[in-house]
Amino acid sequence: MAEETAPLLETRALARHFHIGGLFSTARLHAVDDLDLVIRPREILAVVGESGSGKSTIARLLAKVYEPTSGDILFRCRSLRDVRTRADLLAYRGQVPMVFQDPFSSLNPVHPIGYALLRGLALHQPSLSANEREAAAVRALESVGLSPARQVMARYPHEMSGGQRQRVGFAQALSYQPSLVLADEPVSMLDVSIRIGVLNLMARLCAEDGISFLYITHDIASARYVSHRIVVMYAGRVAESGPTEDVLHRPVHPYTRLLLSAVPDPRAPITLTAADTGEPPRVVNPGEGCRFRRRCPLAVAKCATMTPMLSQAAPGHQAACHVTAPSGPTPK
Repeated sequence: MAEETAPLLETRALARHFHIGGLFSTARLHAVDDLDLVIRPREILAVVGESGSGKSTIARLLAKVYEPTSGDILFRCRSLRDVRTRADLLAYRGQVPMVFQDPFSSLNPVHPIGYALLRGLALHQPSLSANEREAAAVRALESVGLSPARQVMARYPHEMSGGQRQRVGFAQALSYQPSLVLADEPVSMLDVSIRIGVLNLMARLCAEDGISFLYITHDIASARYVSHRIVVMYAGRVAESGPTEDVLHRPVHPYTRLLLSAVPDPRAPITLTAADTGEPPRVVNPGEGCRFRRRCPLAVAKCATMTPMLSQAAPGHQAACHVTAPSGPTPK
């Protein structure tokens, strides 16, 4: 379990809204609202939720691909509002690189693997000589199990399997000697037999090299396998968060319980159960109220008029629900 230490990265009331419609439209898509996130050194934090919950938007905000609508992001206690120059941005992205969902689309098919690694090092670590960049690329490839590294660097993306390309993505991020890696659905496009290898790689890099990970996934089972803490997102808001074992063994929010009920249990008998019913989440001008209420079997009148705040269910375990969570906001 990750130690209780000062945050490596944190967000404060972070929000990102997108204008949709015509020039005079007042419609706003609320991709992320009121997000308070903490990532500590030597920790894997999983963010789970279905499509449209705001997971990938969080990663792009932390990578400074998107600017926040409101709120703040702090890296090593420094606000990212202070990152203004290109040099500062490249230095930050070298410390907080991103591994993408589709490893093939993140590599240039007309260049060999080595080109991507060496070009990235030239951008993010310009003080290195050509020989030092090549040595760093070799070390990164070997650290993710791709060897002989120089032969791998000469290969083209189409000559590698999906699992190998995903490891190249991790090697590219690791070559910058980062503190935190943003992994956006890194195993969702891989065969089941290959996923465990990538997840084990993340766990090993965290334990042995001290690299933290933000692991974004819709697969709550893989989050249980690899993460120290978990954040459950629904329609742009945090529904529940806390230590992984606490959240998954003692879920408080009805949405977390719904996600867990969808995980197949090979020991259970085969039965036909009622499918999840209700309307999809409304994230365009959503207004007040719980965004899960139209699908929630426990919804009460209060759920339609007041947005639930995160409250403490157990030490470090928080949930936002008027019915199942303890009353009162989480103490600061």
